[in-house]
Amino acid sequence: MSGTILDTTPRLGDPGQQRADRSAVRRSLAGRIAIHVGLALTALISVFPFYWLVAMATQSTAEIFGYPTRLLPGDQFGVNVANLLDSVDLLGALLNTIFVALASAVLVMFFDSLAAFAFAKFDFPGKDVLFVLLLATFLVPGSLSLVPSFILMSWLGWVGGFEALIVPGMANAFGIFLLRQFAAASIPDSLVEAARIDGAGFFRTYVHVALPMLRGGLAFLGIFTFVAQWNDYVWPLIVMVDPQRQVLQTALQSLNAIYNTDYGMVMAGALISVVPLIVVFLVGARHFISNIAAGALKG
Repeated sequence: MSGTILDTTPRLGDPGQQRADRSAVRRSLAGRIAIHVGLALTALISVFPFYWLVAMATQSTAEIFGYPTRLLPGDQFGVNVANLLDSVDLLGALLNTIFVALASAVLVMFFDSLAAFAFAKFDFPGKDVLFVLLLATFLVPGSLSLVPSFILMSWLGWVGGFEALIVPGMANAFGIFLLRQFAAASIPDSLVEAARIDGAGFFRTYVHVALPMLRGGLAFLGIFTFVAQWNDYVWPLIVMVDPQRQVLQTALQSLNAIYNTDYGMVMAGALISVVPLIVVFLVGARHFISNIAAGALKG
């Protein structure tokens, strides 16, 4: 007795299969549209605070607090900037902040990368103990060091000088830990050993082997340090007692009056203070992102 085998394989012209394919295409298209709409809304929400800063910087105080709220930019930006320049030494504070932030970023990248390279690729007595102590400093809040740091700066005679802003932060545990992980993952031991066989010392190996491989980590650390130093307010407020050496954050804080604050002028100053950060990010992020992409391709 012969059995009959039913062929249930969908054929090219099967209407049911065609409907299923069209339904799957529509679901896939709807999913992509939903993702793009969600990303667009997230981007708008993220950008809106900066747009609102721009709008307030171009309005007067009365317009900022007026009702209904004015969402479009105004025409008072020139007036606000003129009032700002009359109230504080904006150019001097801006140059001071650029100098302090750049010096801090360069020193942090140099000293942290030196220490990180040593921790990652060399053996020396007490290496593990020192690294554990380094990580333990993460547990100490930064506010606890304000008073001891001020006493030390006073003992050194650095109160009121740029040294007090630059030297205490020219190396930190976060940067050493970050670059140590970069070095351990991206610098092959064979390259270090080859440099040693060729007679290169520690510093020459650091310059010719470590620095090119740590470019992505250094870019991130430089941006992070520059932004942190640029936005620092508490420590400069404590240690910078000379009005001629104010940084941008303390200069902008002096615009806040008790009863009659010109918020349009304050927002114009805040907008001007944000522009250099955007430039630094756009310049440095290119190296960071390209390094991450190269690492992904190698992996």
